[in-house]
Formats: sequence, C-alpha cells, structure tokens
Amino acid sequence: MGEPGRVGNFGRAGVRWHAAAGSLAALSGLQYREMRVRPYEQRDRSEVRRICHETGFMGEPVDWLWRDRESFADAFSGYWTDREPESALVVETGDEDGEGPARRVVGYLLGCVDTKKVPSIVRVLWPHVIHRGLLIRGGTAPVLWRSMADIAGDIVRERKLPMEDLLDERWPSHLHIDLLPEARGRGLGSQLVERYLDYLRGVGSAGCHLETIFENRNAVAFFKANGFQLHGDPRPSPGWRSRSGERLHIQVMVRSL
Repeated sequence: MGEPGRVGNFGRAGVRWHAAAGSLAALSGLQYREMRVRPYEQRDRSEVRRICHETGFMGEPVDWLWRDRESFADAFSGYWTDREPESALVVETGDEDGEGPARRVVGYLLGCVDTKKVPSIVRVLWPHVIHRGLLIRGGTAPVLWRSMADIAGDIVRERKLPMEDLLDERWPSHLHIDLLPEARGRGLGSQLVERYLDYLRGVGSAGCHLETIFENRNAVAFFKANGFQLHGDPRPSPGWRSRSGERLHIQVMVRSL
C-alpha cells in the first residue's frame, strides 16, 4: 500500500487560497489517473465524515471498535472541517462534466496550522456523552471506559501520555490523511502531503507533526518516505486495541520546514 489509510489520531465554502500564503488553490482540477486533488469545500463535509469512519482503524472500518459515526467523525474530523477549512484538501474522482460516474470524494488531508487551537477530544466528545449516552451505548461504551482505565493506569505508572508531546514550537502544525482503498497506491497521498507542506511554508509554519499507530508499519514507512522522522518512543494509546486484544501505540513523527 503506497499511502496510509488513517494517520492518527483530529465546512469550507468558497475558500480562496492566496499564492502569497503558499496557496493550495492551484491544486484545483489536478489530474492523476482520473482522480483530482482540490481544496476542501463545504459540500464535501458528509463524505469526509464517512471516510473518516470507514478508514478509522489503520485504514480499515472502525465500526467494530467505535460504532457511532457521528461522535467519531466529530472527534477526528470536526474541528478541521468546521473551523479550519482553509487547511484541507480532498481527492475527488468522477466525471466533472456529468456524463460519466458522479463525482465523489475518495480521500482527504485535514490540517491545522497551530495545534494549540484544537479543542481536546474530551471537550469534543462530552456533548455526545451527555446527550447521546456514549458511556452506556454498546458501540462506544467499551472503548471509552477502557480509555479512562488506561489513562488512570498510565498516570499511576507515571507514563507520559501521547498528547503531552504535541505542543512544540518546532512543529506547531499537524495533519491527518485518509484515503479509501481505491485511491491508494497512486501517489496521491504524497501529493496531498507535499501540497499541504508547501501551504505551511507559505504561512510561515516552522514544521509539521502527526500521530500514527506504531503498529501500522505501512503508514510509518509512508511518512518516512515523505520526509517525516520518528520523534520519541511509541506510547500506549488509551483505549485502542488490535482485533486480537493487544494494546496499540501512538508514534509521533515530525518534519521541519
């Protein structure tokens, strides 16, 4: 697999991208084997949320672990589509003239210039917990209770939690990238990353970081090939397990600009 499905772990109508700021608008209409990379638009929101859930477990559907799509999409795509749309790109396939298959989104890159602006996952999920009962719903209760137990255990054992490594002035920006299987192996993932990094250079960011599951070796290899380096040791991820029950680990990767 040439590109990862999901990196790790977080509407844009009429967005205009200025060249002086490392514009991404030049990507509109870019062709690659009948797929196009273009800026995110408000109309893409529902498809991005769907892809977020369908690729949420190392590029595969996450419904076996986290069944509730709305809460998962809010946690891992909501801020980026709703509050920083100017930092996002999508991969689109289909006929622009309307004579062939309908256009649809098959992948995306969601970015953030300043990670400090992103709300905590607890803040994002709290309304779902209160109003939709995530802690008692069969499709979400196990992973959420396990997350809390893991965090408590890690604190007792004095482990450093994954989120503590993310606020570093050397790499203030971050990205998430997800591609459906049909969009992988075409070089589109690398195109998304490089165009986003060009955008970050244009707005003056010093560097970019990301989180990926350490056990997802394809994702780690992909980001290494695109200039990212491992930063620190992998740390246990609260709540997340493999299908066979082993605890998964978060790996931070960085690239200076």
